[in-house]
Amino acid sequence: MRTNTTKKSLNEGKVVFGAIISRYSPDQVELFGAIGFDFVMIDCEHGPMNLDQVEHMVRAAESFNITPIARIPNHEDSTILRYLDRGLQGIIVPHINTPEDASEVAQAARYYPEGNRGMAGGGRAHDYGIGTNPVESTKWVNSQLLVIPMIEEVEAVSNLDQILGIEGPNVYHVAASDLGQSMGNPGRDEVRKVMASVIPKIRAAGVNVGVGGNSPSDAAGVAEFIKLGANFVTVSATGLLRLGAEDFQKRVASELNK
Repeated sequence: MRTNTTKKSLNEGKVVFGAIISRYSPDQVELFGAIGFDFVMIDCEHGPMNLDQVEHMVRAAESFNITPIARIPNHEDSTILRYLDRGLQGIIVPHINTPEDASEVAQAARYYPEGNRGMAGGGRAHDYGIGTNPVESTKWVNSQLLVIPMIEEVEAVSNLDQILGIEGPNVYHVAASDLGQSMGNPGRDEVRKVMASVIPKIRAAGVNVGVGGNSPSDAAGVAEFIKLGANFVTVSATGLLRLGAEDFQKRVASELNK
């Protein structure tokens, strides 16, 4: 059974980087694995992928040694179960606003004795039950899983102290876009100010902290968050494509003007 290399890197104190992939695109998953990204975030909150397609993207990740993580569309127990049974090694769960939300997600994602996830021991998450047994495989899956609630609303920020008291989540992912919306869209600087207060607070509680909504062109902004304690960074694959395309056009134009 597979080691979650992203979780291993986090445990070693490293900063990890992941590409957000919003369409069915196994080749993009493979590309980011070949480049050396730590994980892919298969975006099933906003993207159109079905569960079969997610499973194929997980296979692509496995073949290129990059951790497959999905942002799932909601935090219903049945949603968590069906996505994890595809073989994902982590779930990013949107709109977690209360300690009860965080606790329920962590419980639904893990097997006994750490949770109440339904058992499918003959499925791909357990190597189809070959060379292992339910006790060993559930223990291993629990140990490798990343449970990642999103802190992306004012309510979650207000409840942060209570949320951080919950056992089970491995990373809290602080996301700019919906946080800004819940703040009334006050502008980038005000949103970043809130994020800058939340990030060190989460790390001080002994939990990893992610940052989302990063512009691929804003390396300084990403570095600022990392210096504050963020160690799980997501960036849009489409945004990176756009940045590369625009840079190529500018460089060609520059050469032609010489």
